[in-house]
Amino acid sequence: AAKDAPEDLSAIIAADLRRSGHFRPLSNANLPALPHEPEQIDFQQWRPLDVDNMVIGRLLEEPGGTYQIDMRFMDVLRKKQLIGKRWTGIKKDNLRRIAHQISDLIYQELTGVRGAFNTQIAYVTLRKVGKKRLYTLEISDSDGYNPQPILKSNDPIMSPSWSPDGTKLAYVSFESGRSNVIVQSLDGTYRQVVANYKGINSAPAWSPDGQKLAMTLSKGGSADIYLMDLQTKRLKQLTRNWSIETEAAWSANGKSLFFNSDRRGQPQVFQVFLDTGEIRRVTFNGRYNANPEISPDGRYLAMVHGNKGFHIALQDLYTNDFTVLTDSFLDESPTFSPNGEMILYAMNKSGRGELAVVAIDGKTSQTLKVKNGEVREPAWGPYLD
Repeated sequence: AAKDAPEDLSAIIAADLRRSGHFRPLSNANLPALPHEPEQIDFQQWRPLDVDNMVIGRLLEEPGGTYQIDMRFMDVLRKKQLIGKRWTGIKKDNLRRIAHQISDLIYQELTGVRGAFNTQIAYVTLRKVGKKRLYTLEISDSDGYNPQPILKSNDPIMSPSWSPDGTKLAYVSFESGRSNVIVQSLDGTYRQVVANYKGINSAPAWSPDGQKLAMTLSKGGSADIYLMDLQTKRLKQLTRNWSIETEAAWSANGKSLFFNSDRRGQPQVFQVFLDTGEIRRVTFNGRYNANPEISPDGRYLAMVHGNKGFHIALQDLYTNDFTVLTDSFLDESPTFSPNGEMILYAMNKSGRGELAVVAIDGKTSQTLKVKNGEVREPAWGPYLD
């Protein structure tokens, strides 16, 4: 690598692949050699280590302060190259992005599934500054690095939701003294209050086609799920019940919504079909299931499951298998990676909110590095291209 390289690309790639739950990268200390060209590889050296694949490459500084990155992905058993790629003219602050692209290429080569490392997440941080509270809505890379503030406020910010094209966020703000739903572009050029009805305006969720926003409003007296057409701002009421109906999540095909209701006396997840209005109960395991999220392929329902603490659980909607994925104490706000292979969530660790990622088979979880204060309410963004 270039002397004094500003980023350790191999460490970023190793952390990405380890976080996915599918790979166990060897630590640098355990490597018998550090080849960066295929002809430098002595395949016999690697046999005893039970290594199937190897990423080699180098980072070269170009005149003008940009970088060239060469990457080769090798099949150690067959002694052949699977991927070879070169990037040139890369600025220093784009090196991490290239590392995530390399992770995505490797992930797809080995699993057949598109990688989701070169994506972004949104979340809310809370810092106490003297007696004041400072809330920040931030977006960062999928590993928690490169945080960018989108909004700062002394009033709570809640429930960020990504538009399907990744250019806007809907969220709840209390800047007017009560809850409003706001839609804002990431570049800050566009910001609009879309719901400031009397009572509660909360829990926005974008439809897969980007045309509608589901939300919880209590303008009719009790908290119900409504749909807003974002062009016309017209509302359609979907639930009519004295209980609290909230946390709507769209099905993958956009034809139904999952939501949390305590109409049976304790929170459970229900599904409402948009064409018929039919409502059916979906969760039956235990006394508390809330905060539903659906995987991009429509197969899995993630939720917060209450049982001696609050954990992230997964229900397979095809087989009804129910799995508790996490074992920390207070887990909330599950959100799927765009390839459906991982779930990002907020957890309470010794009184502080942190973000963590768990693979959907529950095999691995990893805490993300997010610096500022307490972190909560994560939302994983869509693919960027």
